[in-house]
Amino acid sequence: MPETIYYHFSDLENIDPAPFIKEQVLLKQFNNSTPDERRELIPALFAKAKDVNIYPPLYLSRGWEVELGPKVMINLGVSLLGGAPITIGEHSLIGPHVQIITVNHPVDPTERQRYAFTAKPVHIGANVWIGAGAIICPGVSIGDHSVVGAGAVVTHDVPRCTLVAGNPAREIRKLEEPDLSTLYLDSP
Repeated sequence: MPETIYYHFSDLENIDPAPFIKEQVLLKQFNNSTPDERRELIPALFAKAKDVNIYPPLYLSRGWEVELGPKVMINLGVSLLGGAPITIGEHSLIGPHVQIITVNHPVDPTERQRYAFTAKPVHIGANVWIGAGAIICPGVSIGDHSVVGAGAVVTHDVPRCTLVAGNPAREIRKLEEPDLSTLYLDSP
């Protein structure tokens, strides 16, 4: 994963507001549209998103840094807060009111005055299920075929085929590796 990105106050003053304004206009349209209209707006909101299903309302910042694999399903009320890239692998399910956040502020007050915030990429593998209300923190990677329990706060990487839950999230148990030769045969 790429390293931490530092955003200084001076950087923020020089950012062109046009992409952010355009994104907010598109997001408002998305959140107030029919399913067919939403499908048409998805490619304009994300860096990469094909054959995905997203339910409004969606909360999004810097969608041009978000890549969604095929057959991703994002339920209602999800927040995707960019600043660094977010990738979500194919066939992953994101439960209602999940927050995927790439930005953070320093704990030390002196450091907070040196820069506005930092951002670290978030990577969610293929065939992952993130339960309702979970929070995925900056810099986290979640391995393929893993499950994040509802309400979990994920502060560290999750290995593939692992169930995590709690605050902070901890390993509950290992999951069986799926048979990759038959895994997606019944997919619509």
